[in-house]
Amino acid sequence: MRRAVFPGSFDPITLGHYDIIMRGVSLFDELVIAVGINADKKYMFSLEKRKQFIAEAFKNEPKIKVMTYEGLTVDFCKKINAQFILRGLRNPADFEFEKAIAHTNRKLSEIETVFLLTSSGKSYISSSIVRDVIRNGGDYTGLVPDTVHLKNE
Repeated sequence: MRRAVFPGSFDPITLGHYDIIMRGVSLFDELVIAVGINADKKYMFSLEKRKQFIAEAFKNEPKIKVMTYEGLTVDFCKKINAQFILRGLRNPADFEFEKAIAHTNRKLSEIETVFLLTSSGKSYISSSIVRDVIRNGGDYTGLVPDTVHLKNE
């Protein structure tokens, strides 16, 4: 079985993430969306809320699972027997950053990193931009899947 992990904080999941996931799911038998837990990071949405946004967005896709993890992504991959890490690239800066991580992960394990370019219409979207739009009362709905909604809406 070809199992891949798509790791991230997903605070919140964006249409850019959604694009990579929907295109990546066809490449693997199973795609695990791995929500990372970083005690040093302050999140806008709780872990449970982030998982809920993702699970609802992909509830009709049987090849997708949502899990959480702490620590090194390669250790999580080994634990669940995933042979691949899926990553999305929006721009050259993403590539340079992700390339260094991929080389490190390959040095630490036999796990391959697969890169997909984000579709051009989604390449400007990032979770930090979405959070800024939300904090400032802007309309974020065109940047995230329909499953991402604030409590007061």
